[in-house]
Amino acid sequence: MTYPDDRSGNPGDQSKFRIAHCASRPWDKAVIRATLSIIEIAVLSVLILATRCANYQNVFVGGNVYFTDADCYARMARVRMCSEHPGLIIRHHAFENFPTGTTPHTTAPLDYFILALSIFLKPFTTDAIDVAGAFISPLLALLGGWFLWWWSKRMKFRYRWISLIVYAISPILVQGTELGRPDHQSLLILLVAIAICAEWSLQAEAGSVSATDRSRWSVVTGVAWGSAIWISAYESLVLFLIVLVVGALKNPRAIAARSRRIGWLYFVLVIAIALLVERRIPSFSVLYSNPVFQNWAHTIGELAHVSPANPIWLRWTGYLLLVAPFLIWISTIKNRSESERNTPLFVLVLLVATYALTVWQARWGYFFVLVFALALPRLLEPIKSRAAVWIAFSLSIFPILHDWDERLWPNEAELALRVEQRSELVQLRGLALSLRSSEIRPFLAPWWLSPSIAYWSRQPGIAGSSHESLDGVADSARFFLCDDWQKARQILQNHQTAWVIAYDSERVAQNSAEILSQATPTHPLCRVLDRTPSLVPPFLIFAAQNGTFKLYRVVAQ
Repeated sequence: MTYPDDRSGNPGDQSKFRIAHCASRPWDKAVIRATLSIIEIAVLSVLILATRCANYQNVFVGGNVYFTDADCYARMARVRMCSEHPGLIIRHHAFENFPTGTTPHTTAPLDYFILALSIFLKPFTTDAIDVAGAFISPLLALLGGWFLWWWSKRMKFRYRWISLIVYAISPILVQGTELGRPDHQSLLILLVAIAICAEWSLQAEAGSVSATDRSRWSVVTGVAWGSAIWISAYESLVLFLIVLVVGALKNPRAIAARSRRIGWLYFVLVIAIALLVERRIPSFSVLYSNPVFQNWAHTIGELAHVSPANPIWLRWTGYLLLVAPFLIWISTIKNRSESERNTPLFVLVLLVATYALTVWQARWGYFFVLVFALALPRLLEPIKSRAAVWIAFSLSIFPILHDWDERLWPNEAELALRVEQRSELVQLRGLALSLRSSEIRPFLAPWWLSPSIAYWSRQPGIAGSSHESLDGVADSARFFLCDDWQKARQILQNHQTAWVIAYDSERVAQNSAEILSQATPTHPLCRVLDRTPSLVPPFLIFAAQNGTFKLYRVVAQ
């Protein structure tokens, strides 16, 4: 008897063995490739989730969930309303700027994404909505990372892992998608990344793939851009117009090509659905000339200017930013030679445009670093030595790693500040819960605290954290700076206020003075409320206090 591994058998048996052995090699290679892919995805996923969830101690405190920004509480109030009234599309906020309310710029998709996640989490937690709000942004970042891994592999980028690492660890991208930040920016980053990558593939593969594949990429482009504009008709609309103008100037015929028509159809369809669902035209707050808005905007970190000399650029991107102009110049030369492995012109224009926009407003930093990360593999393509590129990249991310070192192992002062902030949030939550009532009893508090108090207490606030509630913000600032008790009483009556919450008078006075562009009086009401409760006006009755906050009940006279 001759066995397959018996090399001494007859020639026919030996040839059968060789054929079977050779036939097994493709299968072995497929297994190896699949295993490597699984390892890559696992490593990338761990890196993305580890960076996004590094702030877990500030989010999960005492068994409760605390969100990172004031706007997040307004978003979660919307989600809770959708949970209580399934199918509800929220077009008016009654919980801020009471009694007028606001017409918010926020839209429905993220509300229902969070609600859908909460339904999935219900078997695992008793606080599914808050937990879903905490995890929605890291999960969206994870989806973005998986997509970029697949897309960069399909594009056969030589240095694709450099792009993935920057996406995973850049502090500004982490901030936009971190734990406890259910903000529309996280969904917007995902959609813009898909839209840019789809547009890149559509241009790069224009002459090398079938019409069916081009149509598919066109559909992805149309749906992604349409959905991004639905989420926010500000950053996404500007980026879309830049891509459109650059494409039209470069090749007007390509914009109206047959393969792109289906993409335009889906784009128009998504926009039409958005208008039908939201039933309102988005406002463009960036064009406001209201002095109160301008003063308020100066207190918002995302609306601040970022000087080109600010070292925060290197903390976002690393030292490779310093050589980016040289790499762009090389890529431009390659574009002129119509090389097949170049950086598309629209990506280079987006990179320069988002840099300039970030200098104007810090909120554009999310998209600048995103485009920078996407462009890096092609910008580094001319450098043939892999070892040189990886050594340079490893050295270039020192500023990013230094930023993470400060976050993960803060000094004593920073650690004490974090502990103090967590303690203040716990105390504020306890005070807010005491305001719950079946009756509507509005409260007045510093504007940046109002959304969280409204969320926990289920009572409407006079102020809010959005630009649509600026009237309430201005009136709350006037109240806290007021040294005329009759004027303060009139403000409370105008807003039907039932409760007043006092906080650190120095911070409240400084912020209120900045918003109103006026000097702080000698004895502002916020100082009396904070330091001398026994001397408050007679229409305010001291009701409760803790280590940080004081609560006053408004009485009619």
